[in-house]
Amino acid sequence: MTAKSRKPAQDLKLGRQVSLPQSPEAAELDAVPNPHPDTDYLIRFTAPEFTSLCPVTGQPDFAHLVLDYAPAKLIVESKSLKLYLGAFRNHAAFREACTVGIGKRLVATLKPKWLRIGGYWYPRGGIPIDVFWQTGTCPKGLWVPEQGVAPYRGRG
Repeated sequence: MTAKSRKPAQDLKLGRQVSLPQSPEAAELDAVPNPHPDTDYLIRFTAPEFTSLCPVTGQPDFAHLVLDYAPAKLIVESKSLKLYLGAFRNHAAFREACTVGIGKRLVATLKPKWLRIGGYWYPRGGIPIDVFWQTGTCPKGLWVPEQGVAPYRGRG
């Protein structure tokens, strides 16, 4: 385990007031020991109100993110993930950079058996852009439900 994953409970964001990080790069993801490292199972986080900024226009971009992963030795502490995702509110980056970057940051922190992220971005300029990324192959026998986000249909 890394030094970050061995944080004493008082160093975790959980259970105390913490300010929103100024940027995704400044945000710390807290990793804690997986309570079932001998079992393949899926953890899903859904962020239906994710926001970032367009790096060209400065206009807000909105997405529904679905993050699935099969943990190995570590799991992400959910409050730290919430703060990390919130740090994108004033972060200017293209949709692809946000979606894939979040996935890669989690992989670097957690070293999961498998991870996938779906970024279902709302249209701006008339075109929705959905971005998907995953690491390798899902562990054999792991139940992975559909992400459950319908493609954008507009008013129809």
